[in-house]
Amino acid sequence: MPKPKTVRATKKISTQIVPVAGMTESVKTELLSTMGKLGIVRSESYNKLGSINHWSIDWKKAYSEVRSFRSPESLSLPSKLMEWTVSDVAKAITAQQAACTEAVIKNIYRKFPGKENQRKRKELCKQLKTLAFLDNALLHRWVRKEYQRGHSWVRNQIVYQQGGYKCKRLSRNTYQLELAGLVRGKRNKVVVRSNRKIKGQIRLIYNLELERFEVHFLVGHGVVDIPSERRSIGVDKGYTEAFYDSDGQAHGKGLGKAATKKSDRIYAKNRNRGKLWALHRKLEKIDPAKSARILENNLTRKTENRRYRQNQAELAAIIGAACKSLFNGEALKIFAEDLTQPIRNKRQSKTMSRKLNSWMKGEMRDSLQKWANWTGSVVTEVQPSYTSQIDSRNGTLLGHRTGDNFTGFDGVVLQADHNAAKNILDRGTDKDITRYMSRAEVQAVLLRRTARFLEGLELDLLDAVAIGILDSKHSRSQAFKQLLNGI
Repeated sequence: MPKPKTVRATKKISTQIVPVAGMTESVKTELLSTMGKLGIVRSESYNKLGSINHWSIDWKKAYSEVRSFRSPESLSLPSKLMEWTVSDVAKAITAQQAACTEAVIKNIYRKFPGKENQRKRKELCKQLKTLAFLDNALLHRWVRKEYQRGHSWVRNQIVYQQGGYKCKRLSRNTYQLELAGLVRGKRNKVVVRSNRKIKGQIRLIYNLELERFEVHFLVGHGVVDIPSERRSIGVDKGYTEAFYDSDGQAHGKGLGKAATKKSDRIYAKNRNRGKLWALHRKLEKIDPAKSARILENNLTRKTENRRYRQNQAELAAIIGAACKSLFNGEALKIFAEDLTQPIRNKRQSKTMSRKLNSWMKGEMRDSLQKWANWTGSVVTEVQPSYTSQIDSRNGTLLGHRTGDNFTGFDGVVLQADHNAAKNILDRGTDKDITRYMSRAEVQAVLLRRTARFLEGLELDLLDAVAIGILDSKHSRSQAFKQLLNGI
């Protein structure tokens, strides 16, 4: 009998933010004072632990490192509050180092592609885990470029572990937190509005924009089973709609309209503000009183910041709903574009650039990963080059895209985003095109496939360019010229 398919399980976790509804002035003063003192600890910890000498540091050993030059007694702080803050800083630095490592690994794959360099890549990736990379000039240079020395100016938060506070229910949606204070045995009582009891590590933050205290904590929403086999699906990230999958379904159709509306509103608002700034500067010497009134009543950012947060929340809600619709509670294997690299050397209008600045690519990526964790799915990012310019029926560069339509070499019109999603699905299992390949390398692979396909039609690449089924921009590439010369 065959073995049963193994099934794993993972927790469904999200961060919840609840506002502080009440506290005394003395408690508020002490909390703000504590935040300021812990801000000094946070800043000094970043300066000490953020150097390359502390690469791959264990966050559990970070406190002893900081205690060597900063004692809690020097700031009149409880040892535990300082230790929790240092551990939080160490975890943040570890995450920053992991992001740097990922970027350097991309460079390694670009520099040493192909199976013949597999052992070389493995050795370089192994050196990145320790300070051994310092002896390798190439790795050391890449790390210096990607790893920005961390600094912190955060002075508005306190981290508490479970033993640092008590949570007591007052009514249906109201709880009282008794937080460890500066004086031993004395607790600071605050009232919060929450629909669940607070437990685990919490973070008390003073929100400078909203001028209020908030409690951030993790909430568990049960456990999801992870099947050993998942259905594969390709996802094209777009501006008009958030996602278009390889099954032909669009998700988050209102994203483009909402992003454009936000961009146009900010554009019009800033044009008018520019005129007011000019008037304010003109009146500074002529009529100082009027100039001051314009500055105070018309040029502040409070209302605009509130509207901006509302716009961002609206876009995030559309993306979240699109992800929920995409997964639909099913465990999937998602192939999506890796859009972390900025778009370079592409001329576009100022209006287009302004609209793309509202395109929340990072929010799409994070939301996809969140819903993947919640459904037992996995997200694999692929090399995005030319995915919207390939005919998904034959895998060649024959055809062209115009708006939402992709016209093949035979005149068949496909939905452009659906076509791109199918190409992304194929790219996920493509052994010739890896995630870290350069655009030129991808172009060379696709041109070779296109040339082989054209041989069956008794044509070559020059014929395809001449009759307009292959974009003439490819004829300027080195790979195109090599194929014509039979290399």
